[in-house]
Amino acid sequence: MNLTILNAGQNYYIRGGSDRYQFALSELLRDRGHQTIPFAAANPKNQPTQWSGYFPPGVNFDRPTPGDLMRFIYSKSAARSMERLLEENSINIAHLHIYYGQLTSSILAPLKKAGIPIVQTLHEYKIVCPVYTLLSNGEICQECQGNAFWKATVKKCNRNSLARSILSTVESYVSKWLGSVDRVDRFIAVSHFQREKLIELGVPAEKITAVHNFIDASEIEVNSEPGEYFLYFGRLESYKGLFTLIEAASSLQDIPLLIVGDGEARSQIEQLIEQKDLKHVKLLGFKQKEELHRLISNSICTISPSQWYETFGLTLIESFARGRPAIASSIGGMTEIVTDGVDGYLVSPGDAEKLRSRMVSMAKHRRQAVDMGLAGRRKVETQFNSENHYQKVMEVYQKLLSSRSKNIAKLQNI
Repeated sequence: MNLTILNAGQNYYIRGGSDRYQFALSELLRDRGHQTIPFAAANPKNQPTQWSGYFPPGVNFDRPTPGDLMRFIYSKSAARSMERLLEENSINIAHLHIYYGQLTSSILAPLKKAGIPIVQTLHEYKIVCPVYTLLSNGEICQECQGNAFWKATVKKCNRNSLARSILSTVESYVSKWLGSVDRVDRFIAVSHFQREKLIELGVPAEKITAVHNFIDASEIEVNSEPGEYFLYFGRLESYKGLFTLIEAASSLQDIPLLIVGDGEARSQIEQLIEQKDLKHVKLLGFKQKEELHRLISNSICTISPSQWYETFGLTLIESFARGRPAIASSIGGMTEIVTDGVDGYLVSPGDAEKLRSRMVSMAKHRRQAVDMGLAGRRKVETQFNSENHYQKVMEVYQKLLSSRSKNIAKLQNI
């Protein structure tokens, strides 16, 4: 049965891992005969699409007006755009990603009114945490316990700002009232860790299915030669462990550390590199596609030193797909990807000394590092491949569609 799937998220361009997944899922579904319809906020950076006429105005986060702040909490234009899209097109399933902030939970009511089953892939912890990360000013925090969002204001969890934290708190309460948990039929957690954490914080277990992310490695070439540098790629945020990484790399001056990405911690990282005169640490900015792929393929290993509960670790399987091992923190979903001593190393988050010792080991034993990378490639091919992912996602879709058909039949017999 070929389906038409609404694939909705904040962006229709690649800004982070959730966007990459959203595009990859659309391609995966289309390759198997399904139609996908994107729904996102209007933005000059968006990729061209025939569906852009349905995209509502976006929120300006750089210079927000009072109207932007209101649309961050509830977007009437997003709800109206969704209503128009549903009136003019036949949709079988709505698959949501990070839709809040730009689209908001206003889009849920039109979907439920139209009787469309709603699936959401959870790329973070937004439904239980106003700041998405289960972090409060750099420290792991679960004080809200999934519903006492007012504590985020008391603790000033959003960048230690009272105003930002109030806005996040209000948005979380409004979002939950609009059905961010109750109106979604099935959540897809991207790791077993994430699923268990969400259940611990009050999300009904029967609503969450764990499905690991995937990568199609069939056309990705593997570099079997040893690499020349260490590589971090991803968002530049303090909770990503970048300051621990720079501390670990500071004395390894004969081996370059390349840092790829952009984010709020960029200026702090630049200042630290300049202050310590770390000429071997290079900040390259945002890279993508072939340029990023070359950087991964020619590295000794990639490093993911996160200090928050990573939901999965998409960068890890991107590294494995190109035959590069990874050093990752033993936290969150990353422990379900890296097998310590086989395809990489796991180190305690924030432990710069242990991280340094693993970096030294990789650099000294570069041929062994290649072998570890090849083990990672085999893992991607067997565990994190596109066919496994497709089958698991389709199981979620089919169960919801079957349940919907049964409910319609019951109503018709009344």
